[in-house]
Order: sequence, then structure tokens, then C-alpha cells
Amino acid sequence: MTLKNTVRVGFIGLGIMGQSMARNLHEAGFPVTVWNRTEVKMNLAQEWGAATATSPREVAQVSDVVITIVGDTPDVEKVVAGEEGVLAGAKPGTILVDMSTISPDATRQLAAKAAAQGVRMLDAPVSGGDVGARDGTLSIMVGGAEDVLEEVRPLFEAMGKNIVHCGPNGAGQTVKACNQIMCGLNLLGMVEALSFAKKAGVDLEKMIQVTTQGAAGSWALANLGPRVVKGDLAPGFSVRFQQKDLRIVLQEAEHLELPLLGTAAVNQLLRSVQAQGGSEDGTHALISVMEQLGNVEILPEGSGE
Repeated sequence: MTLKNTVRVGFIGLGIMGQSMARNLHEAGFPVTVWNRTEVKMNLAQEWGAATATSPREVAQVSDVVITIVGDTPDVEKVVAGEEGVLAGAKPGTILVDMSTISPDATRQLAAKAAAQGVRMLDAPVSGGDVGARDGTLSIMVGGAEDVLEEVRPLFEAMGKNIVHCGPNGAGQTVKACNQIMCGLNLLGMVEALSFAKKAGVDLEKMIQVTTQGAAGSWALANLGPRVVKGDLAPGFSVRFQQKDLRIVLQEAEHLELPLLGTAAVNQLLRSVQAQGGSEDGTHALISVMEQLGNVEILPEGSGE
């Protein structure tokens, strides 16, 4: 099955990941119309061939499939169900794919609103960071009807490599919450290991070289560890958005009456990063808190400022 050059794709949200994802769709042969709250990012998309719209409503009016990837639950609710949102312009039969990370409960409510208008919705949050978005290798966790997933699978294949149907609407967001629990704990393990190695006088690059190939290996260690060693705290995924995700996790855990001690600890440690002005740094800026707690210097002098 091929959808290329026949299905019109709308793309809403051109952040660190969204810009690359939309571009990959364009380069795979899909006609793409974009909208972003910040106009300059739409101008960048025009340079690689996207059409632009003046609102999410207009995106929906000219699209068969509309993809959203924006910051938080209220942002998704606004661009989907607001006065100038997707549902205001969508035709019956339109497919709405939300690739943001938001509350599973809010996802189910939006899916019900969409269904009432004949719009089919998938929740399809992603993992893989800026690198995965750029390289088209994201993991995509899909909630919703499986036949709708199969209809848009060619679009997903332009953006990701690991595409898994997780269950009904909300299941994709639930699996993404699981992903963020493990990301947070892997992040903490990485910065603790780097602190331990540095204080013990071991070369950090050699430690990373060995441990990434064994049972301790993780995406965080392989991708963020080297950035820490170089003093590069630029965000592939910012502390602010990680904290938003952990807030969703902890709220859902409260509803489930489930204790998540490690996740709560990571949340509080990242809050310390935020208190020091690091909200827009990459999540690996957690190393700065470990430096203070352990009285150990890991970042090169002058970095992370």
C-alpha cells in the first residue's frame, strides 16, 4: 500500500522533534501543510518545501491526515478542540494523530470528541529524541483502532522504525508514561555512574565505552553520557518537557494508587536543576545537581553556563 502523493498531511507543531518529523514526511513524498504557533518555524518549513496554514483549522481543511506534536495537554486540547482547532475544520473520515505526550485520560476524551464528528483518532507518542526525529528512527507507541493504524502506517514508517500498536485510545500514552519512567531512572543511573567514576579517578570516556556495551547499556548512557563529558547541555529533550512528562506519570500513578519512589526522586532532582535556571537545558543537566551533592567536578570548566 502507498499513500505517497495521494494523501495530504497536515502537521502541527514544529519544535525540536516536529520540524524533523514533518521534513521526513515531505522527503518521503507526502505533501505537507504545517502550522506552528511561532511563525519563524513555519518559514523554515517553507524552505524545505512545506505549505503553510494560518491556523490548525485551516490545516485540517486541506488535509486528510492531521498530525499534532505540541507541548502539553492544554496545548493539544486547544489545537484540536479549540475554536480554531483541528476539529473545527476536519471532515468526516479525517484521521487525527496526536504524537504529543499528554495525559491518557485527556487522550480518551479527545478521541471521543473526534469520533462524535466522524474523525478517527490515534494517540501515537514517540521516543528517540532529536536524533531519532532527524534520522527517522523514532519508536512510536500507538493507541486507537488497529485498522486506522494500518491506514497511516506508511506515514509512521517515514518517521520511525519501531511502530507498535499498544491497544485502544490512551494505551499509546500509557506506554509512553512507562517509557518516561525508565528514561528518568536511566538518566539518574548515568549521572550517578559518571559521578562515581570521576570521584574515583577513572577516565569517563573509557567508562562509557565499556559500559555501553554491557548489561548497563542504555540510550541515556550512549547518547547523553558523551555530551556530559564534553560539557554540552544543549537540549535534545529539555528538562522542562521531561518534568511535564513526569508530572503526567505521577498523576496517573496517584490514580492507580501506585508508589513510584525512583520516579519521584528524579522529579525532585530535576526540580533542583530548574531552580538553578536549567529548565531549557537538556535532561542530562541533572549532572549539575550530582556535582553539588557529591562535591565533584564533571562538566568541563565554563560549560553549562
